[in-house]
Amino acid sequence: METLFSPDSTLMRALTRIADTMILNFLFIVTSLPVVTLGASLTALNFTAMRIATGKCNSVSGDYFRSFRSNFRQATVIGLILLALGAVLAAWYVVVTNLNIEPLVELVLLAVWYGLALTFAMMTVFVFPYLASFEGTTRQVLRNARLMSWRHLLTTLAVLALMALAVAVTVFVPEFTGFGLGWLLIGFAGIAVANGFLFARIFDKYIAAASAPQT
Repeated sequence: METLFSPDSTLMRALTRIADTMILNFLFIVTSLPVVTLGASLTALNFTAMRIATGKCNSVSGDYFRSFRSNFRQATVIGLILLALGAVLAAWYVVVTNLNIEPLVELVLLAVWYGLALTFAMMTVFVFPYLASFEGTTRQVLRNARLMSWRHLLTTLAVLALMALAVAVTVFVPEFTGFGLGWLLIGFAGIAVANGFLFARIFDKYIAAASAPQT
């Protein structure tokens, strides 16, 4: 029994990780309430989630608020840019689907829209984890997040699939999530930690390559 409940046992490490994830979920929800802080909250969420996933997190609140403060301004700007781009895409879809135009023209415009929407969704998946891990101008962050999302397509699709599955379960089987209670307890951070395993593996390769001595 002492081995089972020792601090280094598999059980205790798992319980600690679950507790850290629940704390992270609470911090994310509280700091996202002003809405305008959502960009900084998403960046801090992904930063801390990746540290939890890789076992590098010693203090959830310390890691979270360090990232929140250091990235607040840039994350807010990026969040507003993404919001504006999302609004443009939404307006495009509404206009095209309600215009009285030739079917072929509508098909072409919708095909372009779906391509842009997919690129936007893929970039958005990467942008806040990228910002949490690397420095750069806002333009560089957006560009590199877009390029990485295509370069690591399987990871991007896996992350999108996990998010889509979580939303689908919430909508179609709400009792599975306790009618939303699961999101309040662990949902947002749980998904971020699961994705954190994937993002950390990718980013560590770039960090190692950047720090390798040049020959």
